Amino acid sequence: MATDTLPGEISKQAGWSIFMGVLTAVVGIVMIAYPFAAATVTAAFLGWALLVTAVAQLFFAFSSQTAGNFFVKLLLAILYGIAGLALVGFPVAGAVSLTAVLGMFLIAEAIFEMVIAFSLPSGGGRGWFVLSSLTSLLLGVMILAAWPSSSIWAIGTLVGASVLMNGITRIVVSSQIRIAAKSFARTAAA
Repeated sequence: MATDTLPGEISKQAGWSIFMGVLTAVVGIVMIAYPFAAATVTAAFLGWALLVTAVAQLFFAFSSQTAGNFFVKLLLAILYGIAGLALVGFPVAGAVSLTAVLGMFLIAEAIFEMVIAFSLPSGGGRGWFVLSSLTSLLLGVMILAAWPSSSIWAIGTLVGASVLMNGITRIVVSSQIRIAAKSFARTAAA
């Protein structure tokens, strides 16, 4: 590739990345609009991922060097398989269970972040950790206080918000790269 076409190629690739960012953001909006469907799909997807992991653990078990490793990996394969089958077979119940786990995780995260915050020197980012901790605590308490009805909105909304932010970030970064490539091409042509 010639040097003078590099900015054009970068701009073209950034354009595709912007397109993918828009698609990602739209998927995030749809997930937020239909949070229960998104939670159910997320639970089923996690179930399939656990089933694939179970098969991998089973393979690793049979390639173990010792009997102890074999049985530990076999046990992990069985646990992953049972969890995966449960989530794939009963995604709505899986979404309800995952919502409770998410609430507990957020509260645990809040505790750890608060510990980190007060282990930092004053002015070393402590305020941001405290803010993050309080946000996690608030979300965790909100989810658990309304559980199991929070299963209707929690996972789908939070995953949807994450997907939406990923899409927006991709659009912004790719737009900046595209602008820089075009600016470089104009400067090089002058």
